[in-house]
Amino acid sequence: MGIASTIVLILVVLVVGVAMGGYVISLYNSLIQVKNNIEKAWNNIDVLLQQRHDELPKLIDAVRGYMEHEKSVLEKITKLRVGYDEAASIEEKTKIENQLNREVARMRHVWESYPDLKSSQNFIQLMGRISALESSIADRREFFNDSVNIYNIQIERFPEMFLARMMSYQKHPFLEVPVETRQDVKIKI
Repeated sequence: MGIASTIVLILVVLVVGVAMGGYVISLYNSLIQVKNNIEKAWNNIDVLLQQRHDELPKLIDAVRGYMEHEKSVLEKITKLRVGYDEAASIEEKTKIENQLNREVARMRHVWESYPDLKSSQNFIQLMGRISALESSIADRREFFNDSVNIYNIQIERFPEMFLARMMSYQKHPFLEVPVETRQDVKIKI
């Protein structure tokens, strides 16, 4: 083997090494991008969730007199709000928010049986504010869940899955829509 063939072999090994290194860097940057997209989407939704969490105590105070025997629902919502404020990660906040959504949906079904409450001006204003926030949250939930879906797919795709495991990336939970809110609304005339 001559010097020329050795130089060609070294150049081929270098080119292949640089190409492989570039590919790994590309995979790494792609994983970082999808992870950061989840954080960006969460930060966008977190603003609205915080506003809703700030409105919930007012709503709870407005319905407290009517819902004395459903006290456990009100207590759960209060505990979940505190847990949300104390949660350190997006995953924890997502899980708590999913539980909170279920409890708020349960509370909505309960107050449907209180006609006096539904005619209270304070209650109507609070429900209007929370309904507007819920609509905005629904829009941002869709973007957040799209970001989570892309992330979850990417960390399970071959060969990204190996790099994702080395980086300790785990599947991320979606923000769920409570089953109660997916049911048909019964309109009473």
